[in-house]
Amino acid sequence: MPSLEEARRLILERAHTLGNESVELIDSMGLVTAEDVAAPWQMPMCDNSAMDGFAVRRADCQDAARLRITGFIPAGSLEEVQLDPGCAVKIMTGARIPAGCDAVVPYEHTEGREEFVTIKAPVREHQHIRFAGSDVRRGEIVLPAGTVIRAPEISMMASFSMSHVTVSRRPRVAILSTGDELVELGEPVEPGKIADCNGVALAAMVKATGAVVERLGIARDTRSSHVAKMSRGLEADIFITSAGVSVGDRDLVREVLTEMGMEQVFSSIEARPGGPTTFGVKGERLIFCLPGNPVASMIVFDELVKPAILKAMGHKRILPAVIRAVLQEDVPKKPGLAKFLRVRLERGGEGFLASSSGKQTTGMLKTLSRADGIAVLPSERSSYSAGDEVDVHLISDYVLRLEA
Repeated sequence: MPSLEEARRLILERAHTLGNESVELIDSMGLVTAEDVAAPWQMPMCDNSAMDGFAVRRADCQDAARLRITGFIPAGSLEEVQLDPGCAVKIMTGARIPAGCDAVVPYEHTEGREEFVTIKAPVREHQHIRFAGSDVRRGEIVLPAGTVIRAPEISMMASFSMSHVTVSRRPRVAILSTGDELVELGEPVEPGKIADCNGVALAAMVKATGAVVERLGIARDTRSSHVAKMSRGLEADIFITSAGVSVGDRDLVREVLTEMGMEQVFSSIEARPGGPTTFGVKGERLIFCLPGNPVASMIVFDELVKPAILKAMGHKRILPAVIRAVLQEDVPKKPGLAKFLRVRLERGGEGFLASSSGKQTTGMLKTLSRADGIAVLPSERSSYSAGDEVDVHLISDYVLRLEA
């Protein structure tokens, strides 16, 4: 039974990237570049105006100069324009700077825009001119391999007219819920039955990573149902099951998967909730068997499964974001087991304060929905006191609610 850290190490040793694929730029959000992206040309491509205004010679703009307007350059014009001494050319944002110009004066700093224009404000050399190559040089690596693609990265590539980008291939992640007590969403939930919230929640968490998710539905508590569903799951890059990993008569998950060729790496972890978590492999495929308790399955996903998915996608930062916070109450725990404490966060005098988000029994789903993070209390201690500092892992896809 490995510790949380040891379990994560055993998993990440076996996680690997899955090759590359080309995707449309619009579909690349959240994915990771698999190759360096170099600029095919400099940016800006030419000297251009940063403002709507007038292209001028600075030497002509002393003491409220009055200049003759001799032309107009709209954005996108390819016409070669010459700026003569004593003259001004009306110019739009992004338009090419005419020969002879060394400054642009915004409209609001001028008067009269018919035949002549009067310059009202002092003019600095090169003001409001964006020079060719001032942002990006031709051949410059603008996105190194391993960059997580966000809107700014998409904008950069779109600026170079790139319609596709090569990324680390997204793993296909299959999710299977197990148990006769489960019903599909939308079906009547009678006493003794439970809606399959795990399957949907885990699918949503996988989808948030950018991986491709496939829901396999519910395996009933029979060997034949498990085999039929698991055969499909074992075709995926990563296979996640929910429930059926304890020692009950109908807990068939580990047994059936072992019969189907899974090599079990560990069958539980030194942590609560989430202790009966199993991890195994079949060839290059990763297999996670999570507890049926919704709180435990979501916490274990964030702590152990998500880092493996992110590594497979080429991410470099794969572990949960951590902050230090001061506990606001005493917390008992069992020695020898790490404890995942659901907490709310607020700002204190010099840092963060962590308070329990509610009852910590594993069946209290509301306590997790109210939490900003998970305080990870190491296994070696039997209790924590108010005032102790602890590591808090921020919960994926939750808003950090911090009071000013």
